[in-house]
Amino acid sequence: MQFLSVLLGLVFVISPAFSKPLAFITNQLDNSVSVIDTQSLRVIETLKVTGKPAGVAVNNPLKQVYISTPEAGGFAVLDSEKLKLLQTVKVGGGSLGITTDRSGERVFVADWYQNTVAVFDTKTLQNITTLNVGKSPSGMTVSLDNRWLYVANRMDDSISQIDLNKYSLRNTTKVGLHPFGITVDHKGERLYTANVESNDITVLDARNLKRLATVKVGARPYAIALAMQDSLLFVTNQDDSSVTVLDTVTLKQLAEITVGDKPEGISTAADDRHVYVANWFDNNVSVIDAAGLKVVDTIVTGEGSRAFGDFISQ
Repeated sequence: MQFLSVLLGLVFVISPAFSKPLAFITNQLDNSVSVIDTQSLRVIETLKVTGKPAGVAVNNPLKQVYISTPEAGGFAVLDSEKLKLLQTVKVGGGSLGITTDRSGERVFVADWYQNTVAVFDTKTLQNITTLNVGKSPSGMTVSLDNRWLYVANRMDDSISQIDLNKYSLRNTTKVGLHPFGITVDHKGERLYTANVESNDITVLDARNLKRLATVKVGARPYAIALAMQDSLLFVTNQDDSSVTVLDTVTLKQLAEITVGDKPEGISTAADDRHVYVANWFDNNVSVIDAAGLKVVDTIVTGEGSRAFGDFISQ
């Protein structure tokens, strides 16, 4: 009995740190961030973040969240446990895309107007370096081994591959028209990009950016996410109010799921099954069950919900 009591006590102490992954939804039009408890499926806090918040990057190791603020030309730092604003950091002209490396040591901020990516140390929030990339850098993602940073250059119709050991450009590859959201699989083999103006996605070899396939989806695809052990790819279609679901092996469409009006950001929860979609015009978030390929809940958030990036803590 004593052993059981100790074990239950340990479970009680340990479980809160892992049992409540949170979704951080930027509401660009009312300068706020809605925090959703992904277990209860409700908004538990709304934080004021000025500067038209758009992009989101969760730093799980440091328990922080970074919010890009295009109008303020920088990013805000949130405490993901205490749910409060810690500080703001100035970057440059128009910060939009934002991501972290896999160890949580660096945060990368894409400047839409200056065609650069600024690299910051997450502990000191000091600028390490600034990288020149293509025109209007948008979505970004880092390989799981922390070797490569991938950047979607919207106005150049290209993807840049940055060597994070040398902070140098390794490769640039043309994709579809106006790439925006991107993601890389967990094996580091495939990179996917949503091309807004050509209504398709490009599949690239993540190691050398060789083009592998182009697949048509809905109207104005914006962002992209993987689920179910990378077997399914979900793409938000802004002008169709839908999410296209592709089989990543066959690259065949499995479903087109109706969500809210003007879906933008998309991210997969810690369970690898539930996919969250921020709907800009409807001011809410659709929750998709990837196993059943259907919407199972809708959560009211704030005005102009965008949530561009990986916005769910693990």
